[in-house]
Amino acid sequence: MTTPPGIADIHAAAARLSGLIVETPLIESQELNRRFGGRILFKPETLQRTGSFKFRGAYNKLSTLSEAERSRGVVAFSSGNHAQGVAASAAMFGVKAVIAMPADAPDMKIANVRKMGAEVVPFDRFKDDRMAVVRPYLDRGMALVPPFDDPAIIAGQGTIGLELVRQARALGVSLDAVVIPCGGGGLTSGISVAVKDTSSGTAIWAVEPEHFDDTRRSLAAGARVSNEPGHSSICDAILTAEPGAITFEINRRNLAGAVAVSEDAVRQAMRDAMAFLKLVVEPGGCVALAALSSGEIELSGKCVAVVLSGGNVDFGTYAGIMAA
Repeated sequence: MTTPPGIADIHAAAARLSGLIVETPLIESQELNRRFGGRILFKPETLQRTGSFKFRGAYNKLSTLSEAERSRGVVAFSSGNHAQGVAASAAMFGVKAVIAMPADAPDMKIANVRKMGAEVVPFDRFKDDRMAVVRPYLDRGMALVPPFDDPAIIAGQGTIGLELVRQARALGVSLDAVVIPCGGGGLTSGISVAVKDTSSGTAIWAVEPEHFDDTRRSLAAGARVSNEPGHSSICDAILTAEPGAITFEINRRNLAGAVAVSEDAVRQAMRDAMAFLKLVVEPGGCVALAALSSGEIELSGKCVAVVLSGGNVDFGTYAGIMAA
């Protein structure tokens, strides 16, 4: 297996991203603090370049490619947020990007990728093998930019953890826990490495949609397991078949646990984000807030950071989900 990234890799990623990313703030709501009985600090990656945390990892990955590799172009597969991060990064480097996207990905995400100059190749997320879809482009010499199971991608996402620790320290608090949306595990693993480096006692929690809780079940089994077919979810941004090999190796060491949340809980979290934080958060980006109501994470008297990982949702879809 490829060597997992360490803290030095995350600091190197932060240096590459300096001046390019938004250092998203920590914000809080007194109403939510009262509701949960602790101090809840939200990290809104909804405000990040391209609308999600994914730009961090994508740009860092492209930065580690040689000029010869970049000159042949890059290829990726994604339901939308990683696609936008790769498309934006490729445009900044002036290289060709081809993105395989599920045909049922949100129209806004597909349109945004095309606006950034990338070519979109649609596929059926339930029937097609993503690697088979991108294989012809890899055979032409294009470099693969994976969505999560890659050291450079993980290191880029880990820069959020560096910011969390620094910002908490500036507020004069220590973080008892960090709660993070989880798909393939790149975000949780990267943040966990960064936070655990200086705050080993901080509990790191992953959160997934119900029926797509492969990380939760993998942690319980002690090995990677896949999701059962036949389910769907409004949380399109974090629907993966199984944890990554690299990400799971990190997460099995660093996570306190994982929580699965219902779609009703996600909808309520989206309403709370709008009402109390004044933020539009997409369903997958809001699962960590939803987990606070699960009773599985100790909150009373604690200082807890919650990552809101993305806000790429069009108005019609958002309104429909909120009204359901």
